[in-house]
Amino acid sequence: MDNLNQYFDLFDQSRTDANAMERLLQLFTPDAEIVLNGATRFGFDDFIKAFYTNNADVKHIWESWEPRQDGSYVSNWAVCGKTVAGKVYALTGIDIAKLDDDGKIKYLENVPNDKNALKNYA
Repeated sequence: MDNLNQYFDLFDQSRTDANAMERLLQLFTPDAEIVLNGATRFGFDDFIKAFYTNNADVKHIWESWEPRQDGSYVSNWAVCGKTVAGKVYALTGIDIAKLDDDGKIKYLENVPNDKNALKNYA
């Protein structure tokens, strides 16, 4: 579960820190299933690169990851950010994650309360 505890912090740092980006990508399996608003893609690296192409800054605040009966984990989060076009935003939601036997993130589902929030990345 250490990878989950590092995830949000490294996500925020990875915008400007290449070492943090490398560490962030190492938290995931290469073929990790990423679900955004119900749309599935595989591999986290493409998502994070697309995210930072469209966002100039971001800051997450999150609650502890809690285990669920199905073996996954869930965390409530809030994020504020600024797009490259200069628009600011704030969102809330949950992330649902599953880990492989080595503790790497093999599944990450982002469920924002605003169902249109991440349509650009799906």
